[in-house]
Amino acid sequence: MAWLYLMLAIVFEVSGTTCMKASAGYTKLLPTIGTVAFYIVSFTLLGWALQKIDVGTAYAIWAGLGTVAIAAIGVVWFRESLSWLQIGSIALVALGVVGLNLGGRSLP
Repeated sequence: MAWLYLMLAIVFEVSGTTCMKASAGYTKLLPTIGTVAFYIVSFTLLGWALQKIDVGTAYAIWAGLGTVAIAAIGVVWFRESLSWLQIGSIALVALGVVGLNLGGRSLP
């Protein structure tokens, strides 16, 4: 269940960040309310996930997958551009998330 909470926390965090961009510096009411609401839900879910998942792993996955998703949304929805260096760097973030999941625990 903790992993489901973490994945949902990522979805809500990405939604909050998307609303933040759409709020135009908090000048549009609905996206501003969405930003606050989505972040409250995201942090609540992240807190529940942290009951079973190590904080370093959970936060790295939360931040890493959120970064990848927001970069994709920025390109598709907000028509932002990415350089090849930025694309490669985002790929490295995704690779790091995969490594965290495959790495398991080795230190006490």
